[in-house]
Amino acid sequence: MSSHQTDRHHFELQIVYARPIFILLALLAVLEQPPSRGAHRSASFLIAYLLAALLITQIERLLRKRSWHLPLACDLLALGFFMYTSPSTVPVWFPYMFLCYAAGIRWGLELTLPLAGALSLILVLLTAVKGDIHWMRVVSWLGLTVGTFAGGAGLAFLGDRNRRFASQIEFFSRLSATIQVDQGLAESLRLFLEELATTFGAAEALMLYRDTDLERIFLWRMKAGESERLVPESMPLSRTDGFLLDDMDATICWNSLAGSGSGFGWDRRDGRTLKNLPRLPGPVQQELKVTSFATVAFDQGGQATGRIFLLNGRKPFQKQDLAWFENIAAHISPALENIFLLRHLRARAIEAERSRIARDLHDGILQTLLSIEIQLDVMRRQLPAAPDQAVSGLASLQQTVKNEGAELRQTVTDLRPLRVQSADLVDLMRGFAERYRNESTVALDLLIDSAQLRAPDRVCREIFQIYREALNNIKKHAKASHVVVKLSQDDSRLVLVVDDNGEGFSFAGRFTGDELDRLRLGPISIKERARTVGGVLTVESNPGHGARLTIEVPLG
Repeated sequence: MSSHQTDRHHFELQIVYARPIFILLALLAVLEQPPSRGAHRSASFLIAYLLAALLITQIERLLRKRSWHLPLACDLLALGFFMYTSPSTVPVWFPYMFLCYAAGIRWGLELTLPLAGALSLILVLLTAVKGDIHWMRVVSWLGLTVGTFAGGAGLAFLGDRNRRFASQIEFFSRLSATIQVDQGLAESLRLFLEELATTFGAAEALMLYRDTDLERIFLWRMKAGESERLVPESMPLSRTDGFLLDDMDATICWNSLAGSGSGFGWDRRDGRTLKNLPRLPGPVQQELKVTSFATVAFDQGGQATGRIFLLNGRKPFQKQDLAWFENIAAHISPALENIFLLRHLRARAIEAERSRIARDLHDGILQTLLSIEIQLDVMRRQLPAAPDQAVSGLASLQQTVKNEGAELRQTVTDLRPLRVQSADLVDLMRGFAERYRNESTVALDLLIDSAQLRAPDRVCREIFQIYREALNNIKKHAKASHVVVKLSQDDSRLVLVVDDNGEGFSFAGRFTGDELDRLRLGPISIKERARTVGGVLTVESNPGHGARLTIEVPLG
């Protein structure tokens, strides 16, 4: 059951349990009346109604998966019959109050108020007909009418507040579902902006994000009814004032931009009304074809970093619409921040991976090709005088090209995406270790505590990539003769340790991943992969005597 379904069920339970309570209060009020035939008949009806209400609590609890609830029309009919049989109108007030409260939850305040007014008028008329007040006491009659209606309207208001709260929770759940890490930034923003445009009846919704690291502004535009993948427009920071306005803390609405225009807004920090509302520059209005708009800011790292716009609404925006829009932005800001941070992490990981590939190609095949070129030039000159040496040299070059081709194929294979599951991790690590021993002169000891690891697939995938990259780095750069890899798991964490006896890193000591970032040291790609799964990287280096990498991934 989803969160908004749980909230809706909670408010329906309020109706289910409130019904027998109000009926019991009405029964007590009837029992306070002088004994009469009407009182006995009313008491019998209320007892039967109470038993039915208690039975309904069990039925609705059993059938909650089918979303079945007793229609309020049944309670309305019961109230009408009780009005007719009750010897006094005092007991009738309790089921009347219950009906107003339940109708406020299910139907809303606008539909419940006329019903409360009609029922209160009927109750007062019944009071007058039964002689509880005299017709000439107009003031008392009016006071009783107003008081009865006010009581019903108050409970209807409470019910309507519950209904609105449930609707808001449902809407927030729907918005949160649109922003998912797995579906990526573009698809998350498309679904989010589409939901906003539909909810507020806008022709277009757009988001602007100021990326201070890249010194660019990114603009995503979503027109209502479109389903194409969003591709952001990139603009220089010089256009900040034009698109992000000159006050990032202003919550603004312009229902008309013609002439002096018609708008309102406030400072989101203190709610103070803005006397001079910022406006979009003319060129921006023409570029976006804006006739009306509402805009709010969203935060990242506690500071306003972008804006969300609703353009060209089908009807004028009201202040309550803008306040609701501001609440949405505040609610969704943490999710947007996570999406943008993930985007940064992925960009950094891609950059690190490209740097690693470029470094490997430069140190490997490119150097080999340069050496082959030089040797070929030497053999070309020696060929007339020493053909036998040329033949021997060509055989050696052929073997070199063969070895480099095999290494290049292995590099391409390693670049292919892996689908690693917890059940496959141990076998994959052992298979790679066997191949590693055959292809290098480094002695490898792989120690795994358990053959059955229980960890999320994404954790296993990153652990395997770290394991493979660390061993390849040792083979190419560490000049080690022996490496020991240990993999262990307990109830709270998964630990990978890679320990070699090579040259170590250029620094000495024991550092965490964050400390290495500040010092601009350590294996960049491994640091990013460890952070991706919430792991903690520790590097211990002793230049000339080896290094140890430890990755601890919590499994909470």
